Amino acid sequence: MGVPPAVIVRDLRKSFFDESRGEVKAVDGLSFTCYPGEIFGLLGANGAGKTTTLRVLSTVLKPTGGSASVMGFDVVEDPEAVRRNLGFYSASTALYPRLTARETLEFFARINGYPEAGVEGRVRALVQRFGIGEYAHVRVEKLSTGMRQKVSIARTIAHDPPVLIFDEPTVGLDVLNALEMLKIIRELRGEGKAILYSSHIMSEVEKLCDRIGILHRGRLLALGTLAELQEATGLHYLEDIFVHYVVQAEGAAGARMGMLGELETGT
Repeated sequence: MGVPPAVIVRDLRKSFFDESRGEVKAVDGLSFTCYPGEIFGLLGANGAGKTTTLRVLSTVLKPTGGSASVMGFDVVEDPEAVRRNLGFYSASTALYPRLTARETLEFFARINGYPEAGVEGRVRALVQRFGIGEYAHVRVEKLSTGMRQKVSIARTIAHDPPVLIFDEPTVGLDVLNALEMLKIIRELRGEGKAILYSSHIMSEVEKLCDRIGILHRGRLLALGTLAELQEATGLHYLEDIFVHYVVQAEGAAGARMGMLGELETGT
């Protein structure tokens, strides 16, 4: 793409031990890249390994094997530098209820290493950008769902990181708030951010992502633009493309109904 990738994942592996199942390979030999100004989508059903992959990239989990780097910093060897260059948003990530909106942004800017002299100006700019001004001094616990969403996104980018992760960001949002979320993510791509976007919602991935990786049981089954995946399979809709690869991997037509059921409830 003419510029070096912001995120590099090579043969990434992460295993867990489960008493009933033994070794569980949550991520099994995953490789991909994400470039500045690109939204790279990880599409998969419940248990596909999306969130585990993103937690490794954000240094919350250590990989069992392989490697991953963010802006040239290895997630194992230099986790603090990775965190300085990364913003992570998840619908399940809670805000501190007793902090005000402004205090939240100040806290996350500082804790992620934003230059102290610029914190006040950065927070002021974020308050204006997200229309938080009227509620800047209101505690988070008293904010509406939509306003909390804005504060949470602003918190994610408070330190102006070049790489952003959005893990199932529209789960639990109504239609208007979900559309607002997607609009903001497009704007961030336009600013040159490298964005990893995890979802099981086909329509979002179809409209939003520049490239798509189809993940199943910790393995990457296919990777490419929507047009490339359509050409490779001869199918038009992303749902059909997804099912095609999963059924192929499972080796059984019965996988279709099972996977579609997981997509309805999956994360």
